Amino acid sequence: MYSAVFQVLKRLDPELTHYWGMAVIRLAGWGPIRGLLRRRTTPNSVLAVSSLGLHFASPIGLAAGFDKNAHAILGMQALGFTHVEVGTVTAHPQPGNPKPRLFRLPEDEALLNRMGFNNDGAQKVAKRLQALRRRHRDLPVIGVNIGKSRMTPLADAVADYVTSTQALAPLADYVVVNVSSPNTPGLRGLQDEKSLRPLLKAVLKEAGGTPVLVKIAPDLSDEAVVGLCALVADVGLQGVIATNTTISREGLTTEPKRVADMGEGGLSGRPLRQRSLEILRLIRQSLPRDMCVISVGGVFTGIHVQERLDAGATLVQAYTGFVYRGPLFAHHLTKELTADKGF
Repeated sequence: MYSAVFQVLKRLDPELTHYWGMAVIRLAGWGPIRGLLRRRTTPNSVLAVSSLGLHFASPIGLAAGFDKNAHAILGMQALGFTHVEVGTVTAHPQPGNPKPRLFRLPEDEALLNRMGFNNDGAQKVAKRLQALRRRHRDLPVIGVNIGKSRMTPLADAVADYVTSTQALAPLADYVVVNVSSPNTPGLRGLQDEKSLRPLLKAVLKEAGGTPVLVKIAPDLSDEAVVGLCALVADVGLQGVIATNTTISREGLTTEPKRVADMGEGGLSGRPLRQRSLEILRLIRQSLPRDMCVISVGGVFTGIHVQERLDAGATLVQAYTGFVYRGPLFAHHLTKELTADKGF
């Protein structure tokens, strides 16, 4: 049914349909509806995962970028996601890049975005999370992904991330340092060890007992990935999320001129699958087994989830697959995963 609906939706502006979709998802998190949905979507206990000192009802979570402002956490849980990563959130509120800034590539089951960290800012998101935790006990694991404010010079990046950490870490189950989005000028330069080490140490210190992970780009060389893993272990982070969107346009089916007309931005979805898997295997070879590795990029089916788990992922996140497969995507993944396990 959703495939027929998507044939209509794909003719509309992607950001507008995202806005409508968020309204529906928020409705799914409303009392009675949430209860009805959860009776259907709660995962089989055989899928439970323990990591970061937390309990995950299944390994399947929502990647950052979809719920930027912590509006839809209850709805996402009702639809079957057992952890929701909010953000990217910046210290200062910002509108993001000019529109249009989100594009679909249906032939490739991909999205291209240059949203630019549009969000309400750390203080407002913190108040929203505080109210959510005050009203509800039965919540999914909530991660908060933080990035640098566009208005903040790179030289002041550490202080900017610390501001966000101070506001959000007490309300998050884990914090993610995003230094890998291609849509904030200069941000990926923070993946260089000279810049990244003091940044991670500062965030880790301010986070207190909240686990801290770092999210990396798929466009790093294998050597850089190995070096980054060594830094993560040395600093004492709890894990890595791999990967963010890619600036590569290789191997696309979509007409090159149409892709070029879309302009700059990060590509997500099926084109990212192979590189994301390669980096996952490289990270797992480079980090201690007890460190959390969250794999994201090109996950569309339960087989893809199992592939990531077999390659050493602790948890698996998705975003673009949710757009293309529809609102019960996480539930479908769970069912496919349990079927693969013989349940």
